[in-house]
Amino acid sequence: MSHPTLLDLRLNRDGAITRRRFLHLTGAGLAAAGWLGSFALNAEELKKRRAACILVWLGGGPSQFETWDPKPGKETGGKTEAIATAVPGIRIAHYWPKLAEMMKEMALIRSMTSREGNHERATYQLHTGRAPTGALKHPGLGSIVAEELGDPAAELPNFVSVGETTGPGFLGVHAAPFVVTNPGELPANVAMAVGAPRMARRLSLLREQDGDLAAAGARDIAESHRAQYEQAARMVLSPKLKAFDLKNEPDGARDAYGHNAFGKGLLMARRLVEFGVPFVEVRRGGWDNHGGIFEQIPKLAREVDPALAQLIGDLKQRG
Repeated sequence: MSHPTLLDLRLNRDGAITRRRFLHLTGAGLAAAGWLGSFALNAEELKKRRAACILVWLGGGPSQFETWDPKPGKETGGKTEAIATAVPGIRIAHYWPKLAEMMKEMALIRSMTSREGNHERATYQLHTGRAPTGALKHPGLGSIVAEELGDPAAELPNFVSVGETTGPGFLGVHAAPFVVTNPGELPANVAMAVGAPRMARRLSLLREQDGDLAAAGARDIAESHRAQYEQAARMVLSPKLKAFDLKNEPDGARDAYGHNAFGKGLLMARRLVEFGVPFVEVRRGGWDNHGGIFEQIPKLAREVDPALAQLIGDLKQRG
């Protein structure tokens, strides 16, 4: 007997979900707020394919007219012009020339709407698939992917976010995002103050203390504490830690992504998924453009357009 809110995310021979299939599934699944949980049905297959997701979040709500659905010449169209893309018949706003060139590698969805007018509530809904309630905190998409596709013994976090994002909700702290505040550099507090042998002895003593705490009746707290420290130790001791550091990237790559926090975040995200991290979110705020939109959008797009186009090209070129 199948669960009515779980969906079959069958992949095609290229290891992808087609746009038609995705829209069919989410059209049914979001109504029941169950499609996020459906990852559990195909987690093993997705793991074999080393599936990963990079979510780019433009906080504030970019205008559709100034991004993917311009309306030049209309009363509400404003100053924004439409430009041709690599796909005949698809035109987008003129602020996005690099992404226009990459349109054959993109699936453009212009039909999604929401009744939410509050930024915080809408952000929660789009990250969790559910309207916010006071009684229960639901996990965000990144935490669900970390739970289902992540490796509990991984040397790097299974969910990395450049900036604060929706948390793990009822899944617990083990599925929480590892938040990066300064993308492109090693995270803070990863340098070992002592050598590896002494670090191992300290961790051994910590396990003993946690054992005493568990025996005293706080087993869940002790296990959570132990797991967090051991995960942190694995990352600090791992050669994969260099995934966070962009210094080894060629100058040309860093120039293409841009010398700003957003561009560095996308380049770091590409490196992280190559090192096995299944979910990375990169956030760029500033899109709450109620006033001065035609002055603000060009500045924002000058960061996002080349960096995102470069990421799409890199992902395709690297398989």
